[in-house]
Amino acid sequence: MKSDPMGHAMLDAFHGRQEEPLLTSTSISEEDEFPMEFLFREYDEMPLIEQKALDLSRGSVLDAGCGAGSHALYLQNKRGLEVTAIDTSEAAISVARARGVKNARQGDVFEDTGTYDTLLMLMNGTGLLHSMNKAGERLKKLSRLLAPGGQILIDSSDLIYMYDEDDDGGKWVPSDRYYGELDYTLQYKDEILETSWLYLDFGRLTDLCSSAGLTCELITEGEHYDYLARIMR
Repeated sequence: MKSDPMGHAMLDAFHGRQEEPLLTSTSISEEDEFPMEFLFREYDEMPLIEQKALDLSRGSVLDAGCGAGSHALYLQNKRGLEVTAIDTSEAAISVARARGVKNARQGDVFEDTGTYDTLLMLMNGTGLLHSMNKAGERLKKLSRLLAPGGQILIDSSDLIYMYDEDDDGGKWVPSDRYYGELDYTLQYKDEILETSWLYLDFGRLTDLCSSAGLTCELITEGEHYDYLARIMR
């Protein structure tokens, strides 16, 4: 069975039995506790970038990496949209269903065969692209899920701010990889998952989209190097 510390922490938090924190760390940050309440927010508690993405969602929606289903619930209950919520975590899907998401299923978005007007990828959606060498092909696969005129609403952050500056104002970034490619570790109880996670600056996302035959539009920027983009064929 694949390790799923995030999903199992989410499940325990939902049922009020979480006694240990979910711990996260990356190749450029120290270990920290993940606030599980972040996954169970109402619309008014969400960052403005996420609110904007939900406001722009239309038609049939695929919520990729849905987690506990907060975005899907809002679109389903408040916007009246047809929403499919998908996540690789069986535990997360059980939480989303228990919270009332009508169409939630375990699966990999890159293996999906449906057609949607909106593909929603939030809470650093570019992380699902995994790495720079996989991002272009994965964007092409995602674009095949779009109905004519369909859109991918995706957010990320430019992590350049996390790197030290030299005396000339330049940044000390890795020489062997793009600075937004991180090794990511999650631990819940004795369960550990080590994976790769990709943060993309908007310029790099635009270049990847262009190479994949897609257009990329900056929708809005947040207060801390984060942004929301719209990708279309």
